[in-house]
Amino acid sequence: MAGFLSLLRRIYLSVYNWTVFLGWSQVLYLALKALNESGHEHVYNAVQKPLFLAQSAAVLEILHGLVGLVRSPITSTLPQISSRLYVTWGILWSFPQIQTHILVSSLVISWSVTEIIRYSFFGMKESFGFTPSWFLWLRYSTFLLLYPTGISSEVGLIFYALPYIKESDKYCLRMPNKWNFSFDYLYAAILVLGFYVPGSPHLYGYMLRQRKKALSKSKRE
Repeated sequence: MAGFLSLLRRIYLSVYNWTVFLGWSQVLYLALKALNESGHEHVYNAVQKPLFLAQSAAVLEILHGLVGLVRSPITSTLPQISSRLYVTWGILWSFPQIQTHILVSSLVISWSVTEIIRYSFFGMKESFGFTPSWFLWLRYSTFLLLYPTGISSEVGLIFYALPYIKESDKYCLRMPNKWNFSFDYLYAAILVLGFYVPGSPHLYGYMLRQRKKALSKSKRE
């Protein structure tokens, strides 16, 4: 029975990883195509649908960690996925005024290259039981550049969205109301920016430790 469940787990994770890999591959292809043919102002419109699907699919990774399908700690998975979902839905989708900003291009390229490598790495590992040493190095090294560019793009887009958040009053709840509660989306966005200050170095440090551990283990083998 344990062997059967293990097989089901591997099949499910293989399908999941390769499916999301294809989604991010489409995002990267459309982004580069739009950049080449139309300019950075058109990148968001070109990638919007596959970006929403690929990024939203990451919610399942939280569930994978909670039920024990994968060993990734929730403490590192949850903040990263939450921040990306916030930028995808709470900023880019919610405030069209920033969809033509050049940081959208750097964001999409950083995210998609990172995820193409990551999902194909785990897809290969689940499907075939191994990954080439060069691919292991790639998996645990590209973040050295792509994490800073991705995080900088996220922070920049939230910052540039602040005037539009203030002007629109979207997602705000004003007093008086029947719940006797108020909520200001502008302050929430500023709070999210504040979380990046301790959160980004923490997550980067975690990935550096994971890189050292993975590459050291590979050398011993």
